[in-house]
Amino acid sequence: MKKMLYLVLLLSALFTFCGCYDRYTGNFEQFPDVNNLPSGVVDHSGLTEEDKRRQLEYLKQLDAQKEPVYRINAGDKISIRVYNHPDLIMESLVTPDGAIGVMFAGQVQVAGLTLEEASEKIKKIYGQYIKNPELGVFAIDVRSQTATIAGAINNPGMFVISNGMRLADLFAKAGGSAVRDFDDQMLDAADYQNSIIVRNGEILPVNFSLAIERGDRWHNVKLKKGDYIYIAVRSEAMVSIIGSIHRPHKRLWDQNLGILELISSGLGLKEEHWQYGVIIRGGMENPRFYRVDIDGILQGRCANVRLQPGDVVYVPHDNISEYNVFVRKLLPTAQFLSTFTFPALNFIQ
Repeated sequence: MKKMLYLVLLLSALFTFCGCYDRYTGNFEQFPDVNNLPSGVVDHSGLTEEDKRRQLEYLKQLDAQKEPVYRINAGDKISIRVYNHPDLIMESLVTPDGAIGVMFAGQVQVAGLTLEEASEKIKKIYGQYIKNPELGVFAIDVRSQTATIAGAINNPGMFVISNGMRLADLFAKAGGSAVRDFDDQMLDAADYQNSIIVRNGEILPVNFSLAIERGDRWHNVKLKKGDYIYIAVRSEAMVSIIGSIHRPHKRLWDQNLGILELISSGLGLKEEHWQYGVIIRGGMENPRFYRVDIDGILQGRCANVRLQPGDVVYVPHDNISEYNVFVRKLLPTAQFLSTFTFPALNFIQ
């Protein structure tokens, strides 16, 4: 209650200041609808449509590549089976120097060979003791085909991968995204936007949200030996809602946070509120304003709008004139608001 009183007094002080910031005011209806924002605003990559097209083509080329032929490597477990000679069936772990133990011959170098090549090599050895031996060499535990995943993941580490395994498969195998406790809320700790996959020293143009959340075929790339995946740890990015809401507050941003969730955590809107709200995006010192149909979202006529880190949602009390008052009085003291108001909002219970 004490912190809420502090907030109310602080906001009251802010709105006593006057300023002439005409460039931020004007016809509210001329502000772009948040659902129709140009890609340069909603997409933080800064890529042009041509850049995105080239990246997608590159990902399609990666997907079309044939799986490389398996070659035996240190740490793999190999089985040798000789037809009509069950007594010669054996399993052997490839030693660090690339050899396996073979009956009649002792240590035989097989590292770097395909299974077919290893079979022919061992067949020649057995042929000295068995007439026309028929045998096969099989990989029963491939430990050398690994990829590493680190960062905001439950079980980071090096994992064995198989042909056809994709990014989302490894993400799930590693236990999925780590979670964090914030204000008694268990939130996703992963920042997909800044996560990366590195292959042979090159960062692949993968959109992790599309790959992991939607299973997009092209972005959910097939993994290769030596791939390194880093799931970025989400920073303490916040979003806020103020205006005609029962609990003006600030909360930690997460991937799935939208207008509905922010209103819900604010205990709902007050009975008197304007149909439209404003999303202030890009920071208070260089803001961009976008119109959002609050009532349309609440009534299911419009899709819920996902928020971006740093967004401030303002719900006017009754009409557009109040919005203009808000802009004129808030922006001249933006630095003061950013420094003092947001910390107060941060810990309102």
